[in-house]
Amino acid sequence: MIKVGILIFPQVEELDFVAPFEVLSYINKIEPNSTRVLLVSEKAEVITAFNGMKVVPDHSFDTCPELDILVVPGGKGRLDAMHNPTIKEFLLNQSKHTQYITSVCTGAFLLAEAGLLTGKKATTYHTAFEELQAYPDVTVKKAKVIQDGNIITSAGVSSGLELGFFIIKILFGSIAAKEVANRIEYDIDIDAL
Repeated sequence: MIKVGILIFPQVEELDFVAPFEVLSYINKIEPNSTRVLLVSEKAEVITAFNGMKVVPDHSFDTCPELDILVVPGGKGRLDAMHNPTIKEFLLNQSKHTQYITSVCTGAFLLAEAGLLTGKKATTYHTAFEELQAYPDVTVKKAKVIQDGNIITSAGVSSGLELGFFIIKILFGSIAAKEVANRIEYDIDIDAL
């Protein structure tokens, strides 16, 4: 079973983490016991997201298992989260053994602050391209999803859906990704990802 951790923090953008959570969890309805998707935060406390959704994490950083995939969302809360040394340490520790480290929207800035985008191509929310280009050795490209080695970044907000399908395609193949898209009634060209 593939362990997927989705980082959450105060003022995280809801769709940034809910979209990949839905897609990466849905594969279990097609291929049972394929993934275990966990919400992870610095502390095991209720998180209030940007639009007011209250979320209970499955794990704190201290209890989080080694993950196979880490998803880092963005949102207004990223302005504090990207400068949080405990989050940076968590990202770096998980990066030692994860198969893929990914971001949605401005979650790319958390990866950049941790040095994980150095020498990489990446994307982010369209209005934040210039800000991300200010990081040394990060090549910013306009695309829904960009993979560079084990780093996968996706564009703004709803692009978390595309990120989820991209990961499903890598791990379980195009047919499985198309089946998930069909079942959740999302029109996407999986082959173009």
